[in-house]
Amino acid sequence: MTVELLVPTLGESVVEATIAKWMKSPGESINSDEPLVELETEKVTLEVPSPISGVLKEISAKEGESVEVGALLGIISESNNESPTKKTSLQKNKEETALDDTEKTNKSKNEHLSPAVQRIVTENNLNPSEIKPSGKDGLITKGDALNKLSDQDSSELVNKTVSNNELEERVPMSRLRKVVAKRLKEAQNTAAMLTTFNEVDMTSVMSLRSEYKDHFEKEHKVRLGFMGMFVKASISALNSYPAVNAEINGDDIIYKKYNNIGVAVGTPQGLVVPVIKNAQNKSLAEIEKAISDMGLRAREGKIGMDELSGGTFTISNGGVYGSLMSTPILNPPQSGILGMHKIQKRPIAVGDDIKIRPMMYLAFSYDHRIIDGREAVSFLVKIKEIIEDPRRLILGI
Repeated sequence: MTVELLVPTLGESVVEATIAKWMKSPGESINSDEPLVELETEKVTLEVPSPISGVLKEISAKEGESVEVGALLGIISESNNESPTKKTSLQKNKEETALDDTEKTNKSKNEHLSPAVQRIVTENNLNPSEIKPSGKDGLITKGDALNKLSDQDSSELVNKTVSNNELEERVPMSRLRKVVAKRLKEAQNTAAMLTTFNEVDMTSVMSLRSEYKDHFEKEHKVRLGFMGMFVKASISALNSYPAVNAEINGDDIIYKKYNNIGVAVGTPQGLVVPVIKNAQNKSLAEIEKAISDMGLRAREGKIGMDELSGGTFTISNGGVYGSLMSTPILNPPQSGILGMHKIQKRPIAVGDDIKIRPMMYLAFSYDHRIIDGREAVSFLVKIKEIIEDPRRLILGI
């Protein structure tokens, strides 16, 4: 009995994937639910498990090929008439026989080499079987040996030249990288994108975190970070300025009455944005758990396709990489993205005094087709006010 291995449903709007890696070769045994092939889509890398225990009989799509949903990846045989051990032994015997024949041929050719040819072969470590003979009865002449030596020298010269001069490496772009590049360029070409900046004094929120982080972690089994605070602050600001949580669809504007907050995560494969669905209904602890869980699984390539779609607003934290200031690019079709940055102590005027405070620059990029400048600036000020005085979240102001 044989079973076809097909490309599974890849998620919302994703119809094609690339074969990234086969974990097994034809003839190898495999257990049920054991990962068999790795697919790379425009959003995430996923593993396709074997539906049954058996032997991989055939690979229909090779590594690097593009496949559509439902396409045939390979064929699995439920039973194997010829065990891998026997097959391996048979292949081994064939290889040993071929090796013996080659050695006998080389030995035979060596016995019939003239002294001049033998000297060239020995001094230059040439293989007689690789020399094309032109002499009578298939004998190798001195000219044949010199021609082979000349070809080998030319090849070594080319390889040496390439290794010395070719200081570039050409690597095909991954599907994820190509899609990210395309979408970001589309955002620049389509949206009337502007960025407004502000700075926030992190003193209050850092003091709050320092005072309650141990109790918070003990109570909720998750660390208290700054991202959760910014998600809650963004939700409050989105409620005050609904245009930021809207998108343009043709000649219409769609206002979203829910907050699906995307949190950008850098992975070895590229940037992905897991989405916290209905974040307006979640507590700070639930948001922190979602951020931690999805961030970890995204870096491991185990994030689900449905968890990467449906976002209404995105937050990106370049500060984890040391960025002091940047202009984040919109994540279409969303109309706004908040950029967090490095916390750095700076002298700040507090009343009539100069004090050293932990400051962070904030950047808010927005689509000017739907969000006016006044709304953009006010939205960012709202986030600044909440972070500088977290009690506003409790009071809802």
